[in-house]
Amino acid sequence: MATMKIKKGDMVKVIAGKDKDKEGKVIAVNTKNNTVLVEGINMVTKHAKPSMANQQGGIIHQEGPVDISNVMYLHKGTATRVGFKMDGDKKVRFAKKTGEVID
Repeated sequence: MATMKIKKGDMVKVIAGKDKDKEGKVIAVNTKNNTVLVEGINMVTKHAKPSMANQQGGIIHQEGPVDISNVMYLHKGTATRVGFKMDGDKKVRFAKKTGEVID
């Protein structure tokens, strides 16, 4: 299995779909389905029954999954592709536009 280029906590820009050109922080990454949850992007409504955790119940607005191919990593405010290279004996991500190491 290939390593995911987007990680939890990354800032990303949506490049396709109804929320195109919006930016947000990655909340979760699902490697099995190749999807990400991005803060404030692809908001869906969910009807919840009253429970111990949610006494009121009602309609809840939450983020829906976005395919990982529809988001791009943001490096210093500009969208860029992400690559991998060896830094000594450690594999690191780098921004292809600038060549700078991300982490």
